[in-house]
Amino acid sequence: MSKKGKHQKHAKLTRPAVGQFGRKEWAIIGTPCGNIQQLSYQLIEALSKSYRMAYVDADHASGDEEKLADSPIENAMDAGAQVEYIDKIHFHRFDKREQMDEFQYRAQFQAADGVIVNGNHFLAKQQIVVVDPKKEASLKKKLDRLTDVRLFLLVEGVSAVPSYLQAVIADWEAKPVLALSQVGEIAQWLSQDLEASIAPVKGLVLAGGKSQRMGRDKGLLTYHGKPQREHMTSLLRPLTKGVALSCRPGQLEATVSELQLLPDSFLGLGPFGAILSAFREDPNAAWLVVACDLPLLDETTLAHLIAKRNPSKLATAFLNPATNFPDPLVTIWEPKAYPVLLSFLAQGYSCPRKVLINTDIELLEIPNPEALRNVNTPEEMEAVQTILGAG
Repeated sequence: MSKKGKHQKHAKLTRPAVGQFGRKEWAIIGTPCGNIQQLSYQLIEALSKSYRMAYVDADHASGDEEKLADSPIENAMDAGAQVEYIDKIHFHRFDKREQMDEFQYRAQFQAADGVIVNGNHFLAKQQIVVVDPKKEASLKKKLDRLTDVRLFLLVEGVSAVPSYLQAVIADWEAKPVLALSQVGEIAQWLSQDLEASIAPVKGLVLAGGKSQRMGRDKGLLTYHGKPQREHMTSLLRPLTKGVALSCRPGQLEATVSELQLLPDSFLGLGPFGAILSAFREDPNAAWLVVACDLPLLDETTLAHLIAKRNPSKLATAFLNPATNFPDPLVTIWEPKAYPVLLSFLAQGYSCPRKVLINTDIELLEIPNPEALRNVNTPEEMEAVQTILGAG
């Protein structure tokens, strides 16, 4: 079979831009583990005020040592348990007896904004190289790990990047160089790198409902001089990096050529499936999702949502005063929401509001509660038309 006509065994999917552990990760390599641990703790302390930080290291005490036959059993893992959970009051600890690789790591670190990794033991997508004569011989054996060096740190007494690193790191002279002791400056550099990695916001207009209570397509109703789905699209365009119109497969192709269509690829799940379909299309964007049946939603309300966005949380949503719950259909869903939505689906839940209620989100008071007013019936439509006409 020719290369052109080669059968593709698996579906072609856009993969999230993740590394071994998370979307943003740096392996600190080139100095003793104690230095890496101390620096990492200082950086996490500085960054955790604004970001969710995580740390990856190995147990340097006795992880590889066999327990003596007469030593007492100290925990359930020693007794042969596969999983042990301990509520440490201020944090939670799981111990597991299972294979761990990047597929398991990513699930554990998906909520983190940044992951600092001990590069002496683990790989990471990006690296911070410490130039330390004490570990030069060890680092020379690990040069193949330096795939995307972002920063050099020099220990006391070292004034330049050595020639053996210059030879293997492209554009080494363009990389920033700091002293290992400049913790504040290193933290500032990491903060800027995290800020630059925040996902762009795209818009998604939900127009795939069957409008059974209305009796006709709610996306075609006119409140503002144009079909509602087009009006919602025009609201989102100046606020986002592109807008897609969510629809059922085959629903709109014949009638809407000027709008970017995003047919559901998760069928039979309503808005939940539409959100998942958007992430399947672009898992590296945050999606500002709006329902098309909100004729009182305005640009001021959407701009407020974006201004108060917290990309460290799973989502940013308004508290709907009418329900006293987060409103899932005027919400910014962050990229980290994608695997969480899939996990809820795997447990038999397809309600986006349930996801918001049971996860850590940024919940906002809405300046204009009427903006969340749904229109599902002819009577509700007439009432809103009266309000708009009076305005």
